[in-house]
Amino acid sequence: MSQLNYLEKLLDGVDVEWKPLDDISVKISSGGTPKTGVAEFYDGDIPWLRTQEVNFDEIWDTGVKITEAGVDNSSAKWIPANCVIVAMYGATVGKIGINKIPMTTNQACANIQLDGNIANYRYVFHFLLSQYEYIKSLGSGSQTNINAGIVKKLVVPIPCPDNPEKSLAIQAEIVRILDAFTAMTAELTAELNMRKKQYNYYRDKLLSFEEGDVEWRALSEIAEYSKARISYTELDDSNYVGVESLLQNRAGKIDSTRTPDSGNLTQYNPDDILIGNIRPYLKKIWHADRVGGTNGDVLVVQTTDTAINPRYLYQVLADDKFFEYNMQHAKGAKMPRGNKPKIMEYLVPIPFASNREKSLSEQERIVTILDKFDTLTSSITEGLPREIDLRQKQYEYYRDLLLSFPKPHSDEAA
Repeated sequence: MSQLNYLEKLLDGVDVEWKPLDDISVKISSGGTPKTGVAEFYDGDIPWLRTQEVNFDEIWDTGVKITEAGVDNSSAKWIPANCVIVAMYGATVGKIGINKIPMTTNQACANIQLDGNIANYRYVFHFLLSQYEYIKSLGSGSQTNINAGIVKKLVVPIPCPDNPEKSLAIQAEIVRILDAFTAMTAELTAELNMRKKQYNYYRDKLLSFEEGDVEWRALSEIAEYSKARISYTELDDSNYVGVESLLQNRAGKIDSTRTPDSGNLTQYNPDDILIGNIRPYLKKIWHADRVGGTNGDVLVVQTTDTAINPRYLYQVLADDKFFEYNMQHAKGAKMPRGNKPKIMEYLVPIPFASNREKSLSEQERIVTILDKFDTLTSSITEGLPREIDLRQKQYEYYRDLLLSFPKPHSDEAA
């Protein structure tokens, strides 16, 4: 597909007209919410959509179901399948979805039933995805809400408007290309979810030990917090680690956006383990591969026992059991911090502890297996997350290319 010529070939010189959504829709409506606290209105079998379930994807079910009485006694209305839905309130404003089954919605959803003789609903879906930031910018008030009136005025490019058959064929071809990229991303995401389940299974299996095969030692017996200091002059964005540069869910770290401009900081060395000590539930942890420095919001744990493989200790501390333990003893409600003395009391399983060679061999075996899953499920440079990110960028590139029609000379243009 030629970057410069594909759209021109697809349009073959035809005109493009930007039309308000209201002009290409059968109906644009919002829903309503049955009165809360009335039992007879809820726990029925009618799907009822809330905006937190609108997330740039197809919608096949809803988390809340209402009853016929709930529909009859509220502004909730049935909408047919394949409406394009725009979230209008708060944090979700501008998010787009497509309902794949008939359902009802709350008042924060703008439900667009497209006229199939003019517009392909998936074509409009892809176009509105490209307009997410613009739609968000239209919000007003403390919660940045938009309304159905704003949605109705959003303009969509309709190619070859005087020839509906050709127009729909062009729209369908654009949809075919973009859906192919969406399908690839969906397949990779499904694969990632399956691998994560597999990873959790092996992690539980490998880090569970039969009696007699393991010795449980307090972390303080095999490791300590770093006492070394390093000058700010030796730090840059790649080796200075603040809690903000540690990634959630064991995903490692990124370069820091700021570095200290004075003083000495806690030094870490290769094979040390850095743990974010603010809000432990975020599971921020990194196994260091260089010399660097950090601040008091990050703990630096280093092994003191040569019979412990540092990578094995990292895998033990990267486990959910450790983070759950850490949260149990954390201090503070709004911004909990890990309890440093209690962390050192955490019990670490040492396999075959009485036989150093056998123990290190078993630790290495466990590390090899878990590291493979780590790379596959968490790495932002090698694994499935990287592939998903690349496919998403590819989709966005071609979406912008295919939908980059000349803008109308109007203030209402997106």
